[in-house]
Amino acid sequence: MPSLRSTRVVFPDGIRPATLWHERGVIMDIGEGSADDDFGDLVVLPGLVDTHVHVNEPGRTEWEGFASATRAAAAGGATTIVDMPLNSIPPTVDVDALDLKRTAASHQVSVDVAFWGGVIPESTGHLPGLIEAGVCGFKVFLVDSGVPEFPPIQAESLDDIANALATGGVPMLAHAEDPDLLTEMAGDRRSHHSYLASRPVESEVAAVRAVSAVAGRTGVRTHILHVSSAGAVAAIAHGPANLSGETCPHYLTFDGEDIPDGATEFKCAPPIRGRDHREELWAALSDGRISMVVSDHSPAPPELKALDTGDFATAWGGIASLQLRLPATWTGASQRGLGLENLAGWLAANPAELAGLHRKGTIETGKDADFVIFDPEAGTVVDAQSLEHRH
Repeated sequence: MPSLRSTRVVFPDGIRPATLWHERGVIMDIGEGSADDDFGDLVVLPGLVDTHVHVNEPGRTEWEGFASATRAAAAGGATTIVDMPLNSIPPTVDVDALDLKRTAASHQVSVDVAFWGGVIPESTGHLPGLIEAGVCGFKVFLVDSGVPEFPPIQAESLDDIANALATGGVPMLAHAEDPDLLTEMAGDRRSHHSYLASRPVESEVAAVRAVSAVAGRTGVRTHILHVSSAGAVAAIAHGPANLSGETCPHYLTFDGEDIPDGATEFKCAPPIRGRDHREELWAALSDGRISMVVSDHSPAPPELKALDTGDFATAWGGIASLQLRLPATWTGASQRGLGLENLAGWLAANPAELAGLHRKGTIETGKDADFVIFDPEAGTVVDAQSLEHRH
């Protein structure tokens, strides 16, 4: 039976030496002894799970496709991704679209792939069929998604959607910004400060509170996507127990106040905010108010990022980071005295739990034999030529 060993294997209850025996993709036994592959003191993590990936195939494969996205996932330590229901054409809002996704993914993926469904105003009748077909849950937008085929849901419709998902036993994921509190960009359109002002913290907080109230009334497992601000963290912390949140490496790494004029490669929504917000996100991860770090990988061709004009108003809002989630998160975590056990929870166990992928996310007997061999003392140089994902 194949086996591997390390002096630092990350288990749910801590880090210790262990030998792992596996067969046909399943962990068969955990104990002591020699192994076919001895990795010394390199760290063995559970295979990472990234539950926020926009693959965009079919329809916008030139933005990102399953072949390139899953190669990037593997290169970055993610052995499972969950694909978002947009920006592919058609979006995954009915079973026929899900079948197209699965067909597109077949025979070209390098890691395991699962799928979120989406809810748009005219698709609510398709929720039971998508649940039966095996989607992990459903994403809703409260604001313009950026693509015309995935319009937002009105806040007053959320209770009916949430009740349907609670009955189906799957979570509701929300892009939480209040459209009434967004404004047109004023001033210099090349300025990230102008873009920040157009999507204020108050919009994120108001939307999180509205979604939190729905979670409290309906009992549906509810998850706030790409949390960017201290105010949103506080709103989640004051919400019901069935409300959770995630953040992303770009919010944990960059300081929105320092983004240069015209640097539209940094544009995303919600926007990258200032240093105080970044540090509060780290504090929230440390104490559990936010439970995971996912990529929100959303690449687009360079011309859609308006790199030639540097116009934040017209640039596509998305960052390509699928391959870099592990080193970027570990860099910030280690600088703040946070450990490998934290990393395993944020990047593997908690995303797997959210998506209902019960065989993923931890190293335990009977679970899938998905492992990442990681050198936490090494450095990583980000080189465009070594990135497997597009753009």
